[in-house]
Amino acid sequence: MNAAVRAVTRGALARGWEVFGVRNGYAGLLEDRLDPFQARNVGGIIQSGGTVLGSARCPEFAEPAGRRQALSNLEKRKIDALVVIGGNGSQSGSASLAREGFPVVGVPSTIDNDLYGNDVSIGCDTAINITLEAIDRLRTTASSHQRAFAVETMGRNCGYIALMSGIAGGAEVIALPESEIKPEEVAERLRAAYKRGKTHALAVIAEGAKCGVHELMEYYGAHRKSIGFDLRVTRLGHVVRGGIPTAADRVLATRLGAAAVDTLASGKQGVLVGIIKGETATTPLVEIAGKMRPADASLLELARVMAL
Repeated sequence: MNAAVRAVTRGALARGWEVFGVRNGYAGLLEDRLDPFQARNVGGIIQSGGTVLGSARCPEFAEPAGRRQALSNLEKRKIDALVVIGGNGSQSGSASLAREGFPVVGVPSTIDNDLYGNDVSIGCDTAINITLEAIDRLRTTASSHQRAFAVETMGRNCGYIALMSGIAGGAEVIALPESEIKPEEVAERLRAAYKRGKTHALAVIAEGAKCGVHELMEYYGAHRKSIGFDLRVTRLGHVVRGGIPTAADRVLATRLGAAAVDTLASGKQGVLVGIIKGETATTPLVEIAGKMRPADASLLELARVMAL
């Protein structure tokens, strides 16, 4: 997100525009926490995770009175347009502002990569690589001790991180919210890996999968001997959201931030700027607000074949 903040700031300054950074998202709009930004305000942040602007949930913004307060503050500051960097909740808010006539452009940033209007969101490549690093490290322990590991990664309603890191990590099983798999099927895959002579096995599970680590461990407790492998669980949790952003994420965020400024300069507003088939494209915010793009569960068959 910092690379996107940097790109928006410097792209707008290059056009002679004044730039303000909003602290803590929509909460900052309601509290009138806007700071003037110059090029040096965004220096040295491209390699930093998170966001220098801060982020906060703001249920008040979902109410008409909250949006009126935000719009009043923007008018008082003589702000002409807003760039909103964020995921589903943030872009639903930007769609609300667009419906009320305020010029806004959205930039997709969510590790789940579940927004329509783009192929890849800021943050998901970094999150996948952090998950993959954990999987690779666990594989070393699993192989040394002839164990199976169930790795739970973030993905409450979308299994994109689990799917991509599972394929890249050579997991025997991947469990997603988009595709139901039962604990006995997971156990059978692990048992089959053991019978094929594998020294270890890995199951990558999205936190929102119906077959979660709790259900899996309950089944394992009742069928421990028949599975073959000793099974351990590692929950990655919010560690997936941290870390140094990858080169791919930095370049993506820079492209999208600059494109957001170019979009506003062209007179277009009320859209999400995304990358589709390698090119920047815009999609009306009203078409993506409140919708979630699922992970491509058809890739699970590819993962199954590669795990043989």
